[in-house]
Amino acid sequence: MKENIVLCGFMATGKTSVGKRLAEILGLEFVDMDASIEAEENASIPQIFAERGEPAFRELESRMVKRIMGRTGMVVSTGGGTVVNPRNMADLKSCGFVVALTADIPSILRRAGSGEGRPMLQAGGGREDRIRELLHQRAPFYAQADMAIDTSSLTVEDVAMKISACREYIFQKGEKS
Repeated sequence: MKENIVLCGFMATGKTSVGKRLAEILGLEFVDMDASIEAEENASIPQIFAERGEPAFRELESRMVKRIMGRTGMVVSTGGGTVVNPRNMADLKSCGFVVALTADIPSILRRAGSGEGRPMLQAGGGREDRIRELLHQRAPFYAQADMAIDTSSLTVEDVAMKISACREYIFQKGEKS
């Protein structure tokens, strides 16, 4: 049985905030992959990108996914690009019910603020164009999730309650996989 709920999706869609609240509601452990990587590497995500590059960061994400696979009873918040690696998505789906959190571009722009601390927004062009480009690239990967929720007009509590209300379905579906 799949006993984890994995939140994936683009930056600023609410993965961390919703994950924390959902874990609280369900009485599960919360694991934020980005925060876990930062703690293990003793460096921020922007530092890792700047000093080692995106490929090195993506390798750290993949290693973190492998560690998560062996655990149960968690709500996991992935980084925005984690599921772009097909192996990561397959591994996450093997150990959990994957929920993609989505949001429209105006909501992402508002929530992401200046984009500071978000290395993927720093690559040339304007923020809106970069968000549009990344969303286009990542949409097919997010579409592989077991369920999707548009968070654009919802509060953290609304999203957490929607997922929580599906708990029986989520864990029954996991038994059939």
